[in-house]
Amino acid sequence: MDTGLFIALLNPTIALALGAAFLVLWSYQRHRPYLAVLAASYSGTAAGFLLQYFILPIGMAPTKLLSNICFTFAACCLAGAIVARYGRRVPYVGISVLAGGGLVAFCWFLFGQPDLTWRIFAINFGFGGVSLLVAAELHRVRNNGPTEAILFVLAMVSALNFIVRTLIVVAGHGPFESYDGFYGSSYWTTALLSHALLSLLIALCLFCAAALDVMKALKTETHTDPLSGLLNRRGFEERATLLLQRCATARFPVALVLADLDHFKALNDVHGHAAGDRVIADFAAKLRSAAGERGVAGRIGGEEFAVLLPLTDLAAARLFAEAIRTLYSAGSVDGLPPGTKVTSSFGVAARTADEGLEPLMRRADEALYKAKRNGRDSVRLSYERPETIFVADSAKVG
Repeated sequence: MDTGLFIALLNPTIALALGAAFLVLWSYQRHRPYLAVLAASYSGTAAGFLLQYFILPIGMAPTKLLSNICFTFAACCLAGAIVARYGRRVPYVGISVLAGGGLVAFCWFLFGQPDLTWRIFAINFGFGGVSLLVAAELHRVRNNGPTEAILFVLAMVSALNFIVRTLIVVAGHGPFESYDGFYGSSYWTTALLSHALLSLLIALCLFCAAALDVMKALKTETHTDPLSGLLNRRGFEERATLLLQRCATARFPVALVLADLDHFKALNDVHGHAAGDRVIADFAAKLRSAAGERGVAGRIGGEEFAVLLPLTDLAAARLFAEAIRTLYSAGSVDGLPPGTKVTSSFGVAARTADEGLEPLMRRADEALYKAKRNGRDSVRLSYERPETIFVADSAKVG
């Protein structure tokens, strides 16, 4: 194969392969639209490089414009996808101004005052500005993980490539008067090599990020109860154990609240399992809302729930349980006949010393058993004394 043809096809081939790979990923993960945007970006890059070498019947100048429109489209898509992947708000205005400004300047030096060197500066400086904008967005999340840090560095390197490399090469080997010999120049050679390397590195980093997303989703599925949306027993025990360790290190108080829906089997028998599912989901939503981001909430049994509350002593945990109990017993559940009352019972225990999760849950469960045995729809507390543990009733509210 001719060396020139090989070089001409290198970047578009790489870009098409990467675009196809991102498209396949998106076909399996439709809930991650940034993957489709990445596929569009790399496809646009491939089209841009092909149009640099193969002139359309419309003429050289329109073909060069179309090529750089493809490059601009690809740069905007890549920038937006990277920023969106990491949960940042995409700066559409900034990206449009920088990339669009570079393209407008390119058009001026193509049709208004033709000058190849200034066209090179215009388009490269525009892309360099977009790269700096992406780096600024990633700077805020660069400590969140390895892919964030690597992409931040790559964004900075891309900015240097577009701006500094262009200035150095043009200063040393320019100016360029026409396209005669341009594609054999040091500028174009370094542009091809740097683009191939950076595009591969960015794509590999994004593939790793997508793989981490899948692994995180799978872990979430194995630790989440699908009906309630809370952690399942396994997930709750893992998260709660970690939280207990952190609280022990910081010497923060922590309390455990166990909850059980009263007469749930009878409710299922009378109103059906669909109604029972709605009760579970409704109670879980109230529990999750009350626990907030600091608490760890889980469904650890059929109708049994647990909430571990950091920075909470026994009195505060009791108020938490009473608030949930009162709110739930006074409300109604969609799908149940009017006037149907669903109540819940609670057992509360505060951690003492370096008590582990298992003994803490045992004490809270003993308190919950006491609440169920003594009439339900109540909150009971577990107190620990130096030599013995006993369960005491709290005042029943309502």
